[in-house]
Order: sequence, then C-alpha cells, then structure tokens
Amino acid sequence: MPSCVLAYSGGLDTSVILGWLQDQGYEVHAVYVDLGQPGEDREAILQKARDTGAVSAGIVDAQEELCRDFAFPVLQWQAKYEAVYLLGTSIARPLISKKCLEVAKQVKADAYAHGATGKGNDQCRFQLAAEALDPAVQVIAPWRIEAFRTAFPGRSEMIDYCEQKGIPVKATSDKPYSSDENCLHISYEAGRLEDLAISGVQLVEFGMTQSPQQAPDRVESVTIGFESGIPVSVNGQRSSASELVRQLNEIGGRNGIGRIDMVENRFVGMKSRGVYEAPGMTLLYEAHRLLEQLTLDRDLMHLRDRLAPDVAELVYYGFWYSAKFDALLAFIRQAQKNVSGEVTLNLYKGNMIVASRSSPYSLYDEGIATMEGGGSYNQTDAAGFLRIQGLPGRVQARVTPRES
Repeated sequence: MPSCVLAYSGGLDTSVILGWLQDQGYEVHAVYVDLGQPGEDREAILQKARDTGAVSAGIVDAQEELCRDFAFPVLQWQAKYEAVYLLGTSIARPLISKKCLEVAKQVKADAYAHGATGKGNDQCRFQLAAEALDPAVQVIAPWRIEAFRTAFPGRSEMIDYCEQKGIPVKATSDKPYSSDENCLHISYEAGRLEDLAISGVQLVEFGMTQSPQQAPDRVESVTIGFESGIPVSVNGQRSSASELVRQLNEIGGRNGIGRIDMVENRFVGMKSRGVYEAPGMTLLYEAHRLLEQLTLDRDLMHLRDRLAPDVAELVYYGFWYSAKFDALLAFIRQAQKNVSGEVTLNLYKGNMIVASRSSPYSLYDEGIATMEGGGSYNQTDAAGFLRIQGLPGRVQARVTPRES
C-alpha cells in the first residue's frame, strides 16, 4: 500500500481527510506539529488518530523553533502584511511542512497530505515549502480534488461521515467561524465573519486577549530586553524564545493588546476578512521599533522599511525557502547587530506607551540634539549644507520658473 504523512490537527477537516485517505488505499502517518496551540489535549488527539486508523501518530514539538527561527527574524524586519497583519499563521506553515517531511523521510512515506483548501493561502505555504525542501515530494491536497469536494460539499456532510466512521469530532454545522492557533496568535475567519456588516471583534470569542474595555483600569509596565534585534528577557528575566512569547501573551492579553480586524488580499487573488489576536508579538514589534529608533542608522532603517513589505509578502505567499528570502535574512542579521538594549512600555486598555528606552549602542547624542544653547552642533554649518542641497532647485528655477 502507498503511504503518506498527514499534517494532523484532530479537527473536523483533518479527521475526515485521514479517513478519506484510507478509503483511497493509503496507509496514513498522522503528525501533530506542536506550535503551542493553547487548550488542546495532545495525547487525546494522537489517540483519536490511532483510533481512526492511522498506522502511526506522533507529536513534534516545534514551539521553540517557531519563535526563535521563524517569528523573531520576521520581527527583526518589522514585517507586517499590508501594514497590519503580523503573519502568525503564515510563519508557521513552512515549519509544519519541514517537520512533516522529516517524519516522511523516517517512515519512508510516498506522499505528504494537508487539509488546506484550494481557495486559501495555506495551500501555497505548505506546498511551496515542501517542494523547496524536497523537489520530488508528492503533495496530496484533498480539497483540490474534485471527488473529495463532491463527497464533502459542506460541513454537514463531513460531520455525517465522521458519525458513520465513528470518528469523534466537536464540530457542529452551525459553527459561526473557523480558527487557527499557535503560540504566536489566533486567527478567525470564514462563516459569519464573511459578512462585513458584522463586527468581527464582537462576534469572536477571543482566546488570548480580553477587550480593552474589560482590561484593568490601571497601568501595567513591562520591560523587554533585546540582543541584536532578538528578544531575550522580560522584566529582567531571561528565558527561551517560546517562554518569552508566552509571558508576553499573558501580559498583553490581560491589557487588551493586539486585536485586529482586516480585509486582506490573498495570494490566490481574492479579498478575505480575517480577525487576529497576537498580544505578545504586538508588544515585541512595538518595543523593537522603539529600540531601533536609538540604534539604527537613518539610511539603514529607511532601507529596511522599504524592503519590509517585500519580506511580508514572501512570508505571506509561502516563499520562506527561496533564494531571495535567504539573502534578506542574511541582510537583517547584519543590520540588527547593534539593536540591543531595553524598552519599557506602559500598557493601558489596549494602548502601548513608551516609558523609557536605553541601549549601549545608542546613536542618540543629547549634546548634539539639544535645543539649548551650546552643544557640539554648530548651527552656522547648516547654511552651507542647505546651499549645497538647494543647488539643483535653484538651477531648475532659473531654467523653468515655477508659477507663483
């Protein structure tokens, strides 16, 4: 029998796909990639896969790798898709493919299967990553197979299939939206969220954050330390990357930090509506940017800011493993080498207010910047600077005078 590795979550889609792959004659190895999904019983999910007929079911803990090697380099870029989205799902998908392919090699599987639909971005991220890591890989995407879509045109048919197969699922046919979560964020989409007349932040039952209105009526301070653009400590205590993100999720979450509701442009061409929460990463982006204000050269910062949208697109579209992205990662490591220091934020009902920032590599010189008399900046020098800067404009004005 042919065999395949299935990226398995235990939810409705992958539960149905596990059974359907067996119906098609595959031996299925279920792989649960642990990315810090909150509130899930890992052992129960694996046992469910075994009970459903998987020849093996295993868990791969990738939480630290997700934060350290995937989320933090994107943070260094200050990369946000369409200026808003912190890419929590996008960042995770190439890592899932990487881990599933590692298992596929171990068990000598013939194919790699996933539950992403043919309408979304995730199919791109899974497949482009898999093919870059193993050009010979066979990717099975059931939602892109007409026979699968015919058998399961809606959630009710999927639920009926699970009942017939004795597959336990929590899903109901009237679930108002779908969600995807990891330790970086939770995303909410589809269902009733497709109606733009409905308030996303009022419909969604958020899992990481409470609303700014319900947040404490007092300021909470948090100090975040960085080394070479990488977060290393919270309130003076060093920790692993994943633990640091979890701490900041709790701090930001209770203060109503990090919710967004956006209409975004998918890679496949359509617009879609997504609601996201990412309290810890939102704090990190803000603190990182404030530290860069001290430590990054002006022209270097402006170059990074011009390139950051390209980085966000590469991640969002699924080109994590590409020559262009490799080069951009090398660039940002060099650019961030002096982005070290601490930033203290005051948090209050969804707001982040800078309290202090410091760095041993600060380029801020009070003696130069002061507006008081004296200092090391000679204002007389500015006259010559402006004469040189204005030369092209003066020549042009003589040749082609502007109408006043």
